[in-house]
This record gives sequence, structure tokens and C-alpha cells, in this order.
Amino acid sequence: MYDLTGFQRDLLYVIAGLDEPHGLAIKEELENYYESEVNHGRLYPNLDTLVEKALIEKGERDRRTNFYTLTKRGQRELDARQEWEAQYVSA
Repeated sequence: MYDLTGFQRDLLYVIAGLDEPHGLAIKEELENYYESEVNHGRLYPNLDTLVEKALIEKGERDRRTNFYTLTKRGQRELDARQEWEAQYVSA
């Protein structure tokens, strides 16, 4: 996780919190959080990077729509990040 950008970490959290989200659903969630537009040129290359790092998997819902899921490695990385954060931030 240390080599990911904040945006890429946010992508992981969104994907973990949704059930097989497609790109536009992820984009909408992030736009709500950031309160600004997330353009396709930023979103999809970062999703591809996470696929290459084996943190998420990309599946095909139909010819036009892909969906994304967290891999076991991706979940372990999120869990480790949350444990690390908990050392510094109390609930």
C-alpha cells in the first residue's frame, strides 16, 4: 500500500464497499466524496494499475461494462492499512 497514491487507496476502499461496481459507479462514489469531477483519464488508468498490482480484478459484465472486485491480496492490504492507521487514530 505504501507505493499507492491516495487516489488509488480511495479506489480500493470504494471497490471493497460496493458489490462488483462498474467504472461509472466507482466514479460517482468518488465524485460524491471529493465534491468534484473525476475524469475518465484519471479513473481508468488507476484502475488498470491496481489490476496490474493484483489488488483488484476486472471482470466483464457485458461487452461494454467491466466490473471490479478486490482480490484476497487487496483485502489483506486494506486490513493492514487499517491496522496501521489505528495505531495513530483512536476511534
